Amino acid sequence: MKKILLILLMVPLLLSAQSETLSDTSLVKKMQWFKDAKLGIFIHWGIYAVNGIGESWSFYNGQISHNDYLKQTKGFTAANYHPGQWADLIKESGARYAVITSKHHDGFALWDTKYGNLNVIKKTPAKRDVLTPFIDSLRKDGLKAGLYFSLIDWSYKDYPKLTRDSLRYKISDDPKRWQKFLKYYQGQLLELATRYNPDLWWFDGDWEHSADEWEIIKVRKMLLDVNPDVIFNSRLRGHGDYATPEIGTPVHRPETPYWELCMTSNDSWGYQPQDTSYKTPQEVLDIFIDCISKGGNLLLDIGPKADGTIPEQQVHILKELGKWNSKHKEAVYGTLPGIPYDYFYGPTALSADSTVLYVYVRDILKDNQIVLKGISGKIKNIRLVGSNSPLRHKILTKVSWNNYPGLLYINIPKNSIDPYYTVVAIEFDGKIRLYHNH
Repeated sequence: MKKILLILLMVPLLLSAQSETLSDTSLVKKMQWFKDAKLGIFIHWGIYAVNGIGESWSFYNGQISHNDYLKQTKGFTAANYHPGQWADLIKESGARYAVITSKHHDGFALWDTKYGNLNVIKKTPAKRDVLTPFIDSLRKDGLKAGLYFSLIDWSYKDYPKLTRDSLRYKISDDPKRWQKFLKYYQGQLLELATRYNPDLWWFDGDWEHSADEWEIIKVRKMLLDVNPDVIFNSRLRGHGDYATPEIGTPVHRPETPYWELCMTSNDSWGYQPQDTSYKTPQEVLDIFIDCISKGGNLLLDIGPKADGTIPEQQVHILKELGKWNSKHKEAVYGTLPGIPYDYFYGPTALSADSTVLYVYVRDILKDNQIVLKGISGKIKNIRLVGSNSPLRHKILTKVSWNNYPGLLYINIPKNSIDPYYTVVAIEFDGKIRLYHNH
């Protein structure tokens, strides 16, 4: 009897463990495209591009009045907007997905929403849905489509806050009014989900309220009911699928297997003509390759002008990225995190089966050589990625009376050096093995 009782007590635990395992397996499966993609393009486009000021934060922090901020709707023309060209440029960059701001904290919507009047059709000279043709163009080019959506809506009459120093009401004082806002924003989300069926939701603004106040669990279920394979970023009060560090490249490799660094091309998210502090293609690649070596993605931001044109500096960065990615694609997509810096003084990555080590070489070489240590696996071949030219190598300080693998010197001819990063592929007869003894 005691044995039967013990089994009966264990059944719920076993079912719970099995459910958790199935859930983990499902997450691994649906996150695979994201983990393999490595590069995405972020697009901040809204009425803030008209005056070239900070998106939403400019009125929230009192740099401009809310009324003057909204007057920018009159200048949002999208007159030279060509969504097919946007998508083609993103594909050329080597990105595998794009995320666009469907609605920022200011509440301005890029699609023809039936919730409220602050949208591109009802309030701007553009008078057309600009979101639909872009999502269609991404999919035509075989790219994944992500939608940025701000939970915050400082312009909406039933949202508690308007600016940093202005509060419409407290939720505890007027819960019915808060319910009106929940119905509003969740209605917009369901509208976007059913109309565009995004592959990725990129939420923002969760910090202003708790998960219970936002009804995050309900929202996740609502969106998963539309598309069980959709994935969520981390800005859902702990209920996301992947981490989203912003601007700063992680110094240490994040513990989570799924993460993405979102970063600006200059110092601004949206278009600001006075911000000429653009990163060079080399600097962008430095950050991108650091992300790859740590097992993450880079979501690189661009900010189109109000007429729909993309600044030429941003176009240049994307095209240069594309040239490098096209040449070195085997060392980018689907790779795994590289080896510790103890073995090579620079970024590395591994092939999906861990039988190839990719070594990224940035700087001018002394004696045209790079050196690795502690590489124990038997080497089949060493070649240059992009040309498959074989590279000469030699092993020093290896002796017969212990298993220390020695120092691996690889020669890279000067005429093979890439303008940005030269990539060396070291092929092994099985999975890479590293020496761990002192």
